Amino acid sequence: MIKVKVGLRPIVSKLNMPTVLKTAILSGDSIERLFIATQVGEIFCIGNGVIRTFLDIRPRIIKLGVSEPGVSGGGYDERGLLGLAFHPQFYYNGLFYLHYSVAGTQGPGALPEPFKPNPCDPRTLNLRWINRETQYDHIDTVEEWVLQSNGQPQKRRTLLNLRRPFFNHNGVNSLNFSPETGKLVLTTGDGGSGYDPFNLSQDDMEIAGKIIEIDVVKHTFIDNPPVVTRFNELPVPIQETLTVIAKGVRNIPGISFQRYYNQYLKYTGNVGQDLVESIFSFVHYKPIPVTELIQASLMNSELDQEGFINFGWRGWEGAFPTSFIRGCSANPTLDEKTIAYYNEAIKTSVRRIQPLTSYFHQDPRPDKFGGTALTGVQSYMGNQIPDLTGSVVFTDLARDEGAGPPVRGVLAYTRVRTDCKLSDFSVIETDYNFGSQSAYYVSLGTNLDHTRLYFGVYGSMKVTDFNQGTVYEIVP
Repeated sequence: MIKVKVGLRPIVSKLNMPTVLKTAILSGDSIERLFIATQVGEIFCIGNGVIRTFLDIRPRIIKLGVSEPGVSGGGYDERGLLGLAFHPQFYYNGLFYLHYSVAGTQGPGALPEPFKPNPCDPRTLNLRWINRETQYDHIDTVEEWVLQSNGQPQKRRTLLNLRRPFFNHNGVNSLNFSPETGKLVLTTGDGGSGYDPFNLSQDDMEIAGKIIEIDVVKHTFIDNPPVVTRFNELPVPIQETLTVIAKGVRNIPGISFQRYYNQYLKYTGNVGQDLVESIFSFVHYKPIPVTELIQASLMNSELDQEGFINFGWRGWEGAFPTSFIRGCSANPTLDEKTIAYYNEAIKTSVRRIQPLTSYFHQDPRPDKFGGTALTGVQSYMGNQIPDLTGSVVFTDLARDEGAGPPVRGVLAYTRVRTDCKLSDFSVIETDYNFGSQSAYYVSLGTNLDHTRLYFGVYGSMKVTDFNQGTVYEIVP
């Protein structure tokens, strides 16, 4: 891997936590404008150096920084405005889509205390999410909006209302349009906590832990869909708009499409548990209509899942069986490492796809880094930074250096190998001086043809520490 050095050009600063960075062309306009969505519910639009508010839905967003007792609080949160996607025909029809956590829906959470599996206690391995109407954390919604001719955005309809068990793992940059199918792609996390307590990600009926295509052309005329957790709870007209691309997702920072001759490579990342962060790529896939999944479930029959993508979670964390790590009281320098879900690791071992590359939470090699959480994956097709052309760029929240503050995130890249072996990766060095301020790398985005890269940095991990965000363009 070539050592790549880049510069960072600040575009806008003093923002709230930036979750989505995308460009679009407004009707009657000739330039691509950068749109920045923040976790608290603002969307800004930047063009020709001028920044303006495109939409402010802060009153619609759940109160952030408060969650179930024992799990969060203290300002850290994974809810909020998490997805923004512009319709491929946005220039003509003004349609765009939002995914966010809804104000006033705070629940008590699905479990009374933080979850840890215990391989010696079968009850912890076979938990079920029961009493879902009362035991949940919040409700997420996916909506269609339109930019009216007077320049004011207005909500048109709700596509999905999803009840989520925990505050975390809701995805981020969770809405993207597929240039292959023209469908809206929703990437959902496994519902949260840790270790996927209810194994939602492998259950074909659960909406959590999946990559879902939504056919927005099919109008269901159901203005306010019911709040659901499972596909079979949806009204049939909505079921008929959905296909599922993948399962076995823990948490995903979106999906990126890279044109390669007459086909598209798809890239996506799976955030790890204790060990490793993984980036996956695939070209061919066979999505399964939700109506077929439901039919198979009703008939108790095995579906043909050839070409259906499975990332392997919760049995697998990247290329490793999911391990459960606990300290050895007899010897503090050692840890006991046990396969958390042995049977599931066996069951999914031949059905899952291998990562394109993985990087570890601890890596002693001098030119590598210890990561904490993958926050963005984007292909780069520009020629301004020739050493990166055709590569996959990714960001990690914070480099694990074992040193104290200030924190620094990581920018890195990898390439697809033609021999299908695990690809290497390399840190992208930046010459930017963040000073004494922490710099968590929280989001990564591109323009329409993937020739420019933007990334979001935040001075804190807490969404309630306001106005500490800066968005940069990555430049030669």
